[in-house]
Amino acid sequence: MSAEGTVAVNHIWKRFRSDRGRRLARDQLARVLRRPPGDAWRWVLKDIDFSVGPGESVAVVGVNGSGKSTLLKIISGVMFPHSGSIETNGRIGALIEVMSGISPELTGRENVLIYGTLLGLGRKEVASRFDEIVAFAEVENAIDRQVKFYSSGMKMRIGFSIAAFLRPSILIVDEVLAVGDSSFQQKCLNRMREVTQSGTTLILVSHDLAAVAATAQRGIWLQDARIRAQGPIDAVLSEYRTAIEEQAELAAELDSPVRLRRVRTTGPSSSLVTTNERCTISFEVETDEECEVNLYVGVSEGAPTPIFVVRREAMLQPGRTKFELELPHLPLPAGQYYLWSGCYRVMSRIEMMPWHPIGSLPVAGRYRLDPTPGAIVRLSPVFVESRWSVSRNDVEPATS
Repeated sequence: MSAEGTVAVNHIWKRFRSDRGRRLARDQLARVLRRPPGDAWRWVLKDIDFSVGPGESVAVVGVNGSGKSTLLKIISGVMFPHSGSIETNGRIGALIEVMSGISPELTGRENVLIYGTLLGLGRKEVASRFDEIVAFAEVENAIDRQVKFYSSGMKMRIGFSIAAFLRPSILIVDEVLAVGDSSFQQKCLNRMREVTQSGTTLILVSHDLAAVAATAQRGIWLQDARIRAQGPIDAVLSEYRTAIEEQAELAAELDSPVRLRRVRTTGPSSSLVTTNERCTISFEVETDEECEVNLYVGVSEGAPTPIFVVRREAMLQPGRTKFELELPHLPLPAGQYYLWSGCYRVMSRIEMMPWHPIGSLPVAGRYRLDPTPGAIVRLSPVFVESRWSVSRNDVEPATS
């Protein structure tokens, strides 16, 4: 018998019908004519195999359509796999689709009581935690109002509160951090930290990679219905970000009035760029017309959000113009990054070159970022040189 809080996913396969369109005869005929034989099914999960131990926090990442939400629904028992098996031990609290878990015709109070009952708790047990749930959701003044009169943020808050405060052995969360204001997002992160520290197993899906890094210990990257990588969260997120930026670079639109050529980065003595050392970025800007522009260069770890951006106003002449950008102290720890650039007219802000990746920026060095407290989101991996001094200031007690 496995320990409480254990989740074992054993070679899961899941498929859906490729087309569930209208049932009109002409639509059915059109689908038959354009669909090749044997293409009636679409596989959304292929041979997914992993296990989660009690108290572990695991994040599942991947682009939309990679099978993340389907996997969570199978683990929580909402769906069944085509083949393979799921083994869980303990009560499961699933927050997968917030709006579908809350009945709009019932009041907030009634939703709390019914949802708790569905999770297998007694009415007295739910009532004993009722005040905590309501206070966390910040809906004290609306708890006896029908939920259909709640805002989307209020529905999300009460849904998360119910799932998190009923103390399940396994908490499954899907994209909760994408909704709500920043203060409530931080409350969610703090609550998930408290839940995992109390021994609850957490399985999280989110596109907010900074929040994922602050919450999870392990990561699983799904791509094309399969596990592309799994392991420590920092390593998995690094691979995922690199793949995203490589795809963005391949898909970048180059047919624009202004174009960048011959991008090159160098360090103090070689092409190797090092943390907190001088970094020089040289490139040529090509255009067919004279234009006054703002030229932006940034560094990104996850497309398309930059860690930092620098700007230069310039008058471009037809032909090629060479630029050289020097960063005296590169504020990045060792890792894999990408250079991004965009160009816009000064007065009208018309786009002359879209914001797109222009090349990779591998950074070497012995410096690593200091860890943050649990559930604290670090938005950018910026290296800050620091020096500490510690001294004691013991005061001798006065004597008479």
